[in-house]
Amino acid sequence: MHEDTVVCAGVAIAYRYCHCRRRTLGMTIRPDKTVSVRVPLRTPLHAIRDFVVRQAAWIDKVRNKLDKQRPVPEQGYENGAVFLFQGAGYRLVLEQGPVAAVQLRGDSLVVTLSDHADPARQAGLVADWYGQQAMAVFRERVIACHRMFPAGTPLPPVVIRSMKSRWGSYSYRTRRICLNLNLIKLPQSCLDYVIVHELCHITVRHHGLAFWQLMARYVPDHGAIRRQLRTLPLTPVGV
Repeated sequence: MHEDTVVCAGVAIAYRYCHCRRRTLGMTIRPDKTVSVRVPLRTPLHAIRDFVVRQAAWIDKVRNKLDKQRPVPEQGYENGAVFLFQGAGYRLVLEQGPVAAVQLRGDSLVVTLSDHADPARQAGLVADWYGQQAMAVFRERVIACHRMFPAGTPLPPVVIRSMKSRWGSYSYRTRRICLNLNLIKLPQSCLDYVIVHELCHITVRHHGLAFWQLMARYVPDHGAIRRQLRTLPLTPVGV
């Protein structure tokens, strides 16, 4: 990433940019309000600066929105703390036992440990459990969503990461879909939206009219789900 600054209407806009294999210029504003720009190979600096200046009003709008968002509360690990899983909330129940384990039991997330006084161990167990669940659920939903696409559409492998800037991505270099681990906490409709979004990018690289027409074919209410994703505190802007 390279760093640069442009001035628009007397306001300095600092941003970072990088060249990559894509056809259009794209911009992401992270939750900390930093601006990142990805541009096609050989795009000159003056064209990148012009792009940032054209997006100045949008940048200001998004940053103001981020200022108004409530901070995400730190996850607690005391008895009764709420953990989200596939759109539902589960109350944490701590139990003592010789074998460390995490499982859903009714409306509870039960964590079994030999020592309840170790919050780091609790957090590690729950994080591992989320990862295991995501691996199974995400692969299943990718296969299900892929069935909606025409025969011959490649089925990309899935990578799961704790991303801070987006819900998902599709790499034209590796031909893989990357999904945000936090999607395991959201309703299936949100997960499917992100998966279909990335599968559509196999055919259409940009976010122009053709892309959203393709999205509408598979997710008719994609606009409502997209707005829902943008209201969540962990929502990255620019997906």
